[in-house]
Amino acid sequence: MKLLVKFNLIYVIVMALGLAVSGTVSRDLLQRNAQDEVLNSARQLMENALAVRNYTASQITSLLQTQMKYEFLPQSVPSYSATEVLATLRQKYPEFAYKEATLNPTNPRDRAEGWEVDIVQQFRNNAELKEFVGQRDTAVGRALFVARPVRITNPACLQCHSSVEAAPKTMVDKYGPANGFGWNLNEVVAAQIMSVPMDLPLKRAEQTFTVFMGALVGVFVALGVVLNAMIWWVVVRPVTRLSALADRVSQGDLEAPEFPAAGRDEIAVLAQSFSRMRASVVQAMKMLE
Repeated sequence: MKLLVKFNLIYVIVMALGLAVSGTVSRDLLQRNAQDEVLNSARQLMENALAVRNYTASQITSLLQTQMKYEFLPQSVPSYSATEVLATLRQKYPEFAYKEATLNPTNPRDRAEGWEVDIVQQFRNNAELKEFVGQRDTAVGRALFVARPVRITNPACLQCHSSVEAAPKTMVDKYGPANGFGWNLNEVVAAQIMSVPMDLPLKRAEQTFTVFMGALVGVFVALGVVLNAMIWWVVVRPVTRLSALADRVSQGDLEAPEFPAAGRDEIAVLAQSFSRMRASVVQAMKMLE
């Protein structure tokens, strides 16, 4: 097996190992970064919802107290305001979703269903759990969701949700006496759930991975071509010429020219040694004659 073939075989093995390791590491890193990006987006939207809730509770609810005596206005409810604001976002980005999934809601649209019930129960069973992050398949693809518990910490909430008798008559007239009652202080009654699509960030991560691996392969190939040319010029070419001269001398060709040796590298040292050996062989053959 020729020297260049051996070199290229080793180089291909090293290149394959390098591509496998770098590909595994970079793909994992890109996917983790994509998930972190999605998670940050979900948390930012969740904070927007919390800001709307706080604004409604601190500045809107009190302004509507008088009107509430004649007609129940859901705009005074913090969860309603947050849901409406995030619903506006869904008009442009339908793959985003926000819901305050409630086990026993006043408004039927907030009722927890299926997997949402499981999340609320996790918060109810674990008082230390402040946030739950997970993934699920949706009609528009894979989505990441962030959920946080809704706990009754403000006694004012019980004015509407403790019992039918204590609730405002206008609210009972609007939603009926069957739902949204029996809540207790410090009880987890719902979960804020913000869902954000993962397909686009993961697709961008996959595209980045493809470009990176393509560039890495291109670098390896270009480096291989340069190394092959360098090895041929610096090693293979002079060694081949030196081998041909050695073969001529070994066959008794005293007219074989000397090998020009310039430099101080290993090839030059070998050429100098060959020249001394050639001179010794020529002198010995002349003495025999």
